[in-house]
Amino acid sequence: MPYTFNTPEDQQAMLDAIGAASIEELFAPIPSSLRLKRPLDIPAAMGELELTQHIQTLAAKNEHAGQKICFLGGGSYDHFVPAVVDAIASRGEFYTSYTPYQPEVSQGNLQVTFEYQTLICQLTGMDVSNASLYDGGSAAVEAALLCMSVTKRSRVVTTASVHPEYRQIIETYFTHLNAELVTVGSPDGVVSVEELANAVDDNTACVLLQQPNFFGCVEEAERVARIAHDRGALLVVSCDPISLGVMKRPGDAGADVVVAEGQSLGTPMQYGGPYLGIMACREQFVRRMPGRIAGQTVDRRGTRCWVLTLQTREQHIRREKATSNICTNQGLFALRAAIYLSALGPQGLREVSELCLQKAHYAIEQIVADDRFELAFPQPVFKEFVIRDTKGKVAEVLAECHELGILAGIPLAKWYPDLADCFLVTVTEKRTKHEIDQLADSLTRASVTDSVVSV
Repeated sequence: MPYTFNTPEDQQAMLDAIGAASIEELFAPIPSSLRLKRPLDIPAAMGELELTQHIQTLAAKNEHAGQKICFLGGGSYDHFVPAVVDAIASRGEFYTSYTPYQPEVSQGNLQVTFEYQTLICQLTGMDVSNASLYDGGSAAVEAALLCMSVTKRSRVVTTASVHPEYRQIIETYFTHLNAELVTVGSPDGVVSVEELANAVDDNTACVLLQQPNFFGCVEEAERVARIAHDRGALLVVSCDPISLGVMKRPGDAGADVVVAEGQSLGTPMQYGGPYLGIMACREQFVRRMPGRIAGQTVDRRGTRCWVLTLQTREQHIRREKATSNICTNQGLFALRAAIYLSALGPQGLREVSELCLQKAHYAIEQIVADDRFELAFPQPVFKEFVIRDTKGKVAEVLAECHELGILAGIPLAKWYPDLADCFLVTVTEKRTKHEIDQLADSLTRASVTDSVVSV
């Protein structure tokens, strides 16, 4: 049992031990006006049994994706996580490890990091990958900073179809830097190529494009790459890793730097984080890339082994030379991604991608069968799409679906006031035909309920 000071004798013993004359003396440095003049308003202490029951009651008030049919997306997705991911990632040597400062005692972790980097390079079409960043948003910022460092330019051009929170993060970073963020409109769900061409100038460090974009639409990445490169700028592509099972790799489309939110690669939604920031680039930029990079070599006996390379870029070696302060052990999530990709393999990833694609298009067909709902943008989509409620009552419709046990989508008014009548729907490989039919039926029922209320 922990020792507590419950009696005057206990309190006096404590004061004697620390050399204080009274409790009042302990608080003397705090002005009287700032002190609480009453006891704290907290309940009495509980025993372990009562505390456990209380916490379980509070936890039961939360509703997670496993309790409702989830069509939420926008950067956090309800993809299936194979059991092998948890089984391997939960091993103590991985779960409790930290930065592998000493390669001679960290070969397992370093090999995992190297394998992860190899998989990401194969997935994105890039030459080198780090391991890893905090999330997709911070990866986008780091990519922009890398491009500014390479080009010696201070202007970043992005599009309104890039995740709005990614753009907010970049704006926050740029607040105290001599840098400019320019956002080009996406009136039809994809960037206006003509407007983009006019926005990219000789001071543009990079163009940041999301593919597929926040609305789920497929952008013309190769045309955007030509626009950027013609003005001496670089192209950063923020991609959905799952989409690369069926879509052209960003590197093959002209990207110089590729970033991504890696949550879909074996990490549950878990309240929005922590997640995995993926970043890969062409080899000539490797010395400007933040985060850890593991390399393969041989020891003095000629045996294959692994080490951290370019360590002077990292804050644990020479802080003044660090490219960025990436210090949290995101390696655990890189490990999960490596296990996930290894377990699925190229064929498995392709099948997951195809299921997302096919089910998303089936969902569109079922939803727009109700005349009240329509596809907001006439563009090719992968697994996400925007639905417009022609009656403009998105909040009421989504609330009704929630009551019917379905998380139907994300309202867009928060980020796009001109899309206040729209919501974003995501369909992953986990959603069954029956669940998609339930979504369409729930939207229709919500529509009918609204009509009855209106009458």
